[in-house]
Amino acid sequence: MQETPLPYPLLDDDELDRLDDFLDSERVDADALDLVSAHGLLVALAVAPREVPAATWVGELFHGEPDFGSDIERNEILGLLERLRRNAIEALEHGQLPELPFELELGGIAPEETPIGDWCAGFMEGVFLDEGAWFQGNEESAATLLLPFMALSGLFDDEPDMAELIDDPLRLERLVQQLPELVLDLYLHYRVPPEAPKPTPRKKRPAGRGDKRRR
Repeated sequence: MQETPLPYPLLDDDELDRLDDFLDSERVDADALDLVSAHGLLVALAVAPREVPAATWVGELFHGEPDFGSDIERNEILGLLERLRRNAIEALEHGQLPELPFELELGGIAPEETPIGDWCAGFMEGVFLDEGAWFQGNEESAATLLLPFMALSGLFDDEPDMAELIDDPLRLERLVQQLPELVLDLYLHYRVPPEAPKPTPRKKRPAGRGDKRRR
């Protein structure tokens, strides 16, 4: 029986603490994403069907230009964010599960009141940056794959189709536990093309009088 791979950390603890301190400081806009939401956004960008320009997602994450203390600090913070995104791509490309910045359990609390909801809301922000690409082609399949992230984000509680899932605590708990695998499923769906079927070899015709060349 194949063992579930251990979660792969996208940054080490010191790097996450550095980002957390900066995003929680007064030098960023009050509406800027916090560390957990930013993590979700960047993982979504790692999964996304096509690249989103850095200027676009940086602007969404910070809601404007932060008050960086120097060019060195600016390069450091933006470099950590980009490395988190690139590490997520690298992990998913090798079939590894990304380590998420929270415990994978709700404990009876509504998702939107937990870091899980914040992370999923950040993930959906990444989807909204290029929504057309996510739903292009097979819209129904994309909606099914994104449904757990939508349900846990708390952004779609008013949607009639979401009520049955949101009102089922046990099902929500299972979705939380499956989040890393669901991220990998999305990556495989969008980033790994299906294998083309091998061509069927042509059968050789048996030799006969009809195969002789005319003289």
